[in-house]
This record gives sequence, structure tokens and C-alpha cells, in this order.
Amino acid sequence: MASSETKQPVVCVFCGASGGTSPAHLEAARALAKVLHENNIKLVYGGGTVGLMGEVARTLVSLAGPDSVHGIIPQALTKLEQNHDPEDPTSHKIDSSIFGRTTLVKDMHTRKQAMATEVINGGPGGGFVALSGGYGTLDELMEITTWNQLGIHSMPVVVYNVEGYWDGLLQWVKQAVGAGFISEKSEGILSEAKSAGEVVEKLKTYKNAEGRFNLSWDQN
Repeated sequence: MASSETKQPVVCVFCGASGGTSPAHLEAARALAKVLHENNIKLVYGGGTVGLMGEVARTLVSLAGPDSVHGIIPQALTKLEQNHDPEDPTSHKIDSSIFGRTTLVKDMHTRKQAMATEVINGGPGGGFVALSGGYGTLDELMEITTWNQLGIHSMPVVVYNVEGYWDGLLQWVKQAVGAGFISEKSEGILSEAKSAGEVVEKLKTYKNAEGRFNLSWDQN
């Protein structure tokens, strides 16, 4: 088995199935894909072909080939997150040469666990990144941040803050620290980047926050 030093890093990107109203969000998705390619980092994501999801996958595949991208999506969501024809039950079979490999799973929990496993099993320099998105993106981001705090994983969690999109969340973290619901030592679990290059830099230089819980999750 190859050592962790020889494994290719994997980044899981959480983001919207919409492109947003500002072109800056799609531009950020393309910029992120370009720096992932430049740093030989693979992408695992939610498997959508539309919005920011489709843009980051399409751009990386165009630069690094279909083996660089793995989309994981529940069957039910193909109607919303892929270019899907409801009259054609096989229309979820998207072109891997455009969006990379796609895996269908049964539910949201399986999707999130599968994406996390790929990141955790990848090489150094991988982690989790949130581009702009809605309820689903926030759900995925908060769950993976909590998993870091609980010691389920020790990978970086970065928000790519495009045009101040995540300012409210970052302010809430500070407010929660001030109110005593998040410890000061746990504040650094979630980090901010304002450019694609800074995202990769944060992934590479990440150090575990001192406030993470020292829990064991390997027991049966």
C-alpha cells in the first residue's frame, strides 16, 4: 500500500447548484479549479452539472482530465443538480469527459460520508472548501466543521469568501466565541480565504486547533 506521502491530495468542494447573481461566484469556481490543477489536487464534490458545482467540475476536467473529478450524488437529487430529463430515466448518466466520474448513492448521509472518506484517505494538502451556496452548502460545511471539532477527522476546513458572502457566518463564529458557546481555541477550526490561491495555501499550512475534542471514534 502506498504511503500517505505518495497519495494525491483530495479536496471536497461544497457549493451551490446555482451560479448566483454576481459573476464573481462562477469566476471563483473556475479560479479554484485552476489552482487545484496547478497543485495536482483531485476534486470530490456533490456531482451536480449546474451552477457552481458544474463549473468547478467542468473546469478541472478540462485542465486535468476526467480522472481528476469524482461527483457523488443521491439519485433523488439528479433532477435538481444535474441537467436531467424527467422523461428519460437514464439521463443521469452524464458525460464523464466533461464532469468526471459520477457515483449514485442512496441518500444525503451516504454522499457526505463518501466525500469525507475520499478526503481523509488522500494525501497531505487536501481538505474541505466551501464556495458560495445555499442551505445544503451550509449544512455540509457545518457538519464537516463539527466533525473536525469532535475529532472524527483532522483535515482543514476553509470558506472561500467571495465578495463577502461568508461574512455573516464568520461574524457568527466570533459572536459564539464571545457568548461562550465556542471556545477561543476552537475558533480556528474554520478558516477564511479570499482568493483561490489563498485557499490552497490555507490547506497546505493548516494546523489543528487546540480546542478539538480528544475523542475516539474507532470503537464498535
